[in-house]
Amino acid sequence: MKILYAASECKPFAASGGLGDVVGSLPQALRQKKVSVRVVLPLYGSIKQEYRDKMTFLKAIYVPVAWRRQYCGIFEYRGDGVIYYFLDNEYYFKRDSLYGYYDDAERFAFFSRAVLEIIPAVDFKPDIISCNDWQTALVPVYYSTMYSKGGGYYSNIKTVFTIHNIQYQGKYGDEVLENVIGLSPFDKSIVEYDGCVNYMKGAIESSDKVSTVSPTYAEEILDPWYSYGLDTILKMRSWKLKGILNGISYDVYNPETDKHLWANYSVDNLSGKKTDKEELQKYFNLPLKKDTPIVAMVSRLVSHKGFDLVQGIIEEFIRYFDVQFIVLGSGDWQYEQFFRDLAGRYPDKVGLYLGYVPDLAQKIYAGSDIFLMPSKSEPCGLSQMIALRYGSVPVVRETGGLADSIKDSGMGTGNGFVFTNYNAHEMKHALERAVEGYKDKEGWQILMKRAMNCDFSWDRSAQEYIDMYKSLIGQ
Repeated sequence: MKILYAASECKPFAASGGLGDVVGSLPQALRQKKVSVRVVLPLYGSIKQEYRDKMTFLKAIYVPVAWRRQYCGIFEYRGDGVIYYFLDNEYYFKRDSLYGYYDDAERFAFFSRAVLEIIPAVDFKPDIISCNDWQTALVPVYYSTMYSKGGGYYSNIKTVFTIHNIQYQGKYGDEVLENVIGLSPFDKSIVEYDGCVNYMKGAIESSDKVSTVSPTYAEEILDPWYSYGLDTILKMRSWKLKGILNGISYDVYNPETDKHLWANYSVDNLSGKKTDKEELQKYFNLPLKKDTPIVAMVSRLVSHKGFDLVQGIIEEFIRYFDVQFIVLGSGDWQYEQFFRDLAGRYPDKVGLYLGYVPDLAQKIYAGSDIFLMPSKSEPCGLSQMIALRYGSVPVVRETGGLADSIKDSGMGTGNGFVFTNYNAHEMKHALERAVEGYKDKEGWQILMKRAMNCDFSWDRSAQEYIDMYKSLIGQ
């Protein structure tokens, strides 16, 4: 089985969020299971020279973009058993950031078309092209309308489209139909939806399978509350919808070997975690109180991550309970200013770092006792899985991948604390239960070990992807 995996970002080359984590791990996990997989990515200007030095230039081709033909240089990079193709066009990709430009519609129309155009150029005929989020959503559209009847390298290819976050759909005005996408008048309805052009809608229509990053999220996006307008088309195509929970790299996120930590530890020897907690308190100038639980958040500071709930109750919570609260992230001004003020008024209880530093994030996972994720919606979430791996017990809202990965420990089982409704006082009650549970040292250590023994590695998730791919090609 041969897979061509198309995405707009990938760790460690260029990443802005969870998509980059997935693309940096899943193809390697598939390769370890003897699947032939190659990854195709844009050659962004921000990719470091250390990776560029290991790339080999293969050839240049010209890619149709509506009425234009644009240069595309193909570079190859090999790492961890996976072949990566980087597609070069400095006009589109030599930018400071990955997204957020006036011509993103054209940039990723070019990339989607190039994904198909390079197939004969690199002499790799895939059984399946696996696409991710709106930036590659036109790949199945182009394949079904322009390439599927071409024979040769393009015969009998199946397409899979994975929705990592349905909020970002690639929505543009009708003017891009002729000048950017280049679909015929007979095919333009594939991408038209709700008065505009919608790249993601086109992929849902055209692909052979639509997957999401957790089973619960696959159900949730059929509801208008979660779908951002796509529930109607998803209900019509629900027969092709499947949810597969993401995983994390157990090599990268490993408290026994993680070089970012002050001290390493394992599920059988937790002494290093005590050191990490003490050093974390020193880093944020908090009192060195070993029996005071640290509640942590590592997140973008935006409302759908639940920060409106946190804003509503956190001051009352930290005043009433003997806790310390640490936040790492950046985002909306109102939340940044709120936490600045909170940290200023409670310097012995609140630690704050506005921004994102990967090394510090690892230290927070390791040094904290409780990890808070009160998301309004969470397609999968990786932070709760990383927290489990490092023995920081999650408190989460029951939504998306959080519901699939965290089960409440109230009945003596489970690996965290869960609240159901998007309500600040329900969240506060779940936090209170966690803090009370922390006081039972013996019981808490059992819960920590149960959390650390959970298996959310890519090995499990990769097998589910393989099963889905095999079902498409009749194996």
